[in-house]
Amino acid sequence: MPKPRILVTRPSHQAAGQAALLESLGAEPVLLPLLEIKPVEASDEGFNLLKSRVMDLDLYHKVIFISGNAVTYGIDLIDQYWPQLPVGVEWLAIGRQTAAQLDSLGITATQSPDGYDSEALLALPQLQQITTDRILIMRGVGGRKTLAEQLSQRGARVDYADLYRRTAPHYTSAQISSIISNTSNNSASTRAEPLSAVLITSGEALNNLTQLITEHNFKQFLHTTLVVPSARVARIAAELGYTRVITASGPDNQAMAETVLSTIDMDDRT
Repeated sequence: MPKPRILVTRPSHQAAGQAALLESLGAEPVLLPLLEIKPVEASDEGFNLLKSRVMDLDLYHKVIFISGNAVTYGIDLIDQYWPQLPVGVEWLAIGRQTAAQLDSLGITATQSPDGYDSEALLALPQLQQITTDRILIMRGVGGRKTLAEQLSQRGARVDYADLYRRTAPHYTSAQISSIISNTSNNSASTRAEPLSAVLITSGEALNNLTQLITEHNFKQFLHTTLVVPSARVARIAAELGYTRVITASGPDNQAMAETVLSTIDMDDRT
C-alpha cells in the first residue's frame, strides 16, 4: 500500500517538525508553505512604536504571546533592552506550544487548558477583573482583533507589539503541479499518488490556499480532506466551499498528525 501523501502548509521554518513526525508515522509529507514570516526590522515602518512598547515592558501588568513566532521575535527584542525581565509582569500564551516555548526560555506562562485560540484564553479567571490593567499583546501585524476588543471591553488598556509580518508566497501553476505530483522525485512515466489530505493551521493559511485554487484552478483541493485546528477555521473552510473538513484537537504537530492519519485509516476501512 502506498504511503498517504499529506500536504504540509506551515511556513518553511516551522514545517520540518511536522514533516518529520508524519514521516515517522509512515506518511509522505509534501511541503507547500502558505505563509512567509518576516520580522519587523529597524528600517521598517512601525519599528519605533514596537521598540517603545518593549522598552515600557515594566509598565504592563500582563503580556500575552499569540504564537510561537511571537515568542521567537518578541523574546529576541526583549533581550536587547531587558537583560533581566521586569518584576511583576504576568505572562500568558495562546496554546500549549507557545507556552512550552516560553517555558524553554525560563518564562512561566499561563495558557488555557481548554483551547488554542483567543476565545479560550479569554475564559481564564485572571482575564475577568482587569479594569485597572495594562496589557501588551505580542503578535504579528494585522492579526485577529477579538482578544484586544474583548479585553478592552472588560476595562483593560491594551496595546499591540507587532513583531512580524505574514505574507503569501507566490507560486506559479507549474510550481504547484510539480510539488503536488512530486515530479522532482519521480520519473516522467511514474505518476505520484494523489494527495490524501491537506493540513491547515490558521485561517490566513486557508485563505491563501483558497486564493491559489482560484488563481490556478486547482479545484481538487476543495474535495481533498482538509484538517484544521479549530471549529472557527472549520467554519471558514465550509463557507469557502471545502467539502471534507476535519477538526483536530489543536494546532500542534501531534494533534494534526494523529487526526489526519486516523481519518485516512478510517477512510481506507470504509
